[in-house]
Amino acid sequence: MSKAHASTTCPECDGRLTPDGDETVCADCGLVVAEDRIDRGPEWRSFADDDTEKERTGAPLTRSRHDRGLTTEIGHGSDLRLTGRKRRQVARMRREHGRARISSKSERNQVYAFTEIRRLVSALQLSDDVRDRACVLFESAQSEDLLRGRSLEGFASAAVYATCRTAAVSRTLDEILEVARASRNELKAAYDALNRELGLPTGPIDPREYLPRFASRLDLPQAVETRAAELVERARERNLLSGRDPSGVAAACLYTAARERGPRLTQADAADVADVTPVTLRSTYEDLTE
Repeated sequence: MSKAHASTTCPECDGRLTPDGDETVCADCGLVVAEDRIDRGPEWRSFADDDTEKERTGAPLTRSRHDRGLTTEIGHGSDLRLTGRKRRQVARMRREHGRARISSKSERNQVYAFTEIRRLVSALQLSDDVRDRACVLFESAQSEDLLRGRSLEGFASAAVYATCRTAAVSRTLDEILEVARASRNELKAAYDALNRELGLPTGPIDPREYLPRFASRLDLPQAVETRAAELVERARERNLLSGRDPSGVAAACLYTAARERGPRLTQADAADVADVTPVTLRSTYEDLTE
């Protein structure tokens, strides 16, 4: 008998072999000829369309978790079917499992700080990239032993602020303090430590980054925002940005553009949205109008 014939017929009765799940069974006598316990199907599943909506199991790795998101959890959905002793046993297992997730004080600090960073990023409507970079920055500060004697809330908010500065994301110090649980002194002390010890590549933020948000808050039309962007470029050409607060420059350009294009805007309102004084705004405005 040839090998091809032997692989398709039953060795006992020469019947036809058919696959049945993970087994190969003779259709005539029922003999199980072979079995394969390996699931060779896809690792994803979809309830709608397997071709266009492929989904893998589990969440992706993330730097915003102290364990990169690999920790498992004992859920609560099956508790409804547990009674008495079994329910108490599962509750103890869940409690001990939660304690085992954090093995040191360093990890406990990371869990608290990363939670605070995620809250700040969500409140400030920042991207996931800023969130992950802020968590990595906090982890670097922790490895350099910069947290000793300083608050975790201060370092969490300072990590978010420093990430915004290095990524050229327009968020002022006062905007972060509005949602942070740290005081101004705590945030400044932590930020100074980060900048001094880690050598952050921080630089001045382009005032144009503030224009869309400020224009939206002041309810200004698109024409005013466009004109303000042109004024920022003119101020850069005349070297008027050096030594000035970028948010104050943006507010002054919006105020100047509003006076040219017609919408009524006071210096107090423009200065308030940028968290600067009217004197600061007026100084930039006078230089722009010369």
